[in-house]
Amino acid sequence: SVNGQDFVRSEEVIYYADKYNELKEEDKGAFSLQAKPLDFSITKNVFSMLFTSVLLLFMFIGLAKSYKKGPIPTGFGRVLEPLILFIRDEIAIPNIGEKKYRKFMGYLLTVFFLIWLLNLLGMTPLGINVTGNIAVTICLALFTYFITQFSANKDYWMHIFWMPGVPVPMKIILMPIEILGTLTKPFALLIRLFANITAGHVVIMSLIAMIFVGKNLAADLPISLGLTLFISIIEVLVAFLQAFIFTMLSSLFIGMAVQDHHHDDHH
Repeated sequence: SVNGQDFVRSEEVIYYADKYNELKEEDKGAFSLQAKPLDFSITKNVFSMLFTSVLLLFMFIGLAKSYKKGPIPTGFGRVLEPLILFIRDEIAIPNIGEKKYRKFMGYLLTVFFLIWLLNLLGMTPLGINVTGNIAVTICLALFTYFITQFSANKDYWMHIFWMPGVPVPMKIILMPIEILGTLTKPFALLIRLFANITAGHVVIMSLIAMIFVGKNLAADLPISLGLTLFISIIEVLVAFLQAFIFTMLSSLFIGMAVQDHHHDDHH
């Protein structure tokens, strides 16, 4: 009850309730979807993202404090430093450039460790598969999209709306294609992450289901558990690989938007 208004749950959806704690008569029927309050309850996905965010804060704040004691980090910072240097030297600098990569390192580090930890959390028995939720992958892809568009220079926009070095009729033809290309890039990001993570979980659940649908339990149990263990080990690699690919493609798209183009190369 909030401010004298009671609520009732029906089919996992919260509705306004009458004085008998039942669904209001006017809320029933075809228009019941319009009679529910905004639901801000914390789901498992929301909790896991909040937990991962707090964990990332502790990790990076601890790493920053360890550098105050000397040039070499201590404790858990020794594990984080090689990963951070890997993202800087193998992802950010080659794709964005030495002059502009530092501006985007914060985002690249955040998205890499966030996706990686969420992927690992999805492999636990808790049943929390955050990156297998397409709404989450859409949100992550939109972050990359908006950072790319708002950081782009005039050369990037010129190549989209008025491609240099080509005849005017081709410029007009290429313009809608290039605009569509800016939208397909984040779409590829969100589908790649969602599909790969979901596919891995579907395979594992299918292998476990063999135990229950098979008639010969003695033969199906070791086979199913063996294959599930094998796929789970591969999923550990996929968890890192998908975080790496998402970060790599994000840095590549950002680099294409911020790097200066030499128009002489087109002639």
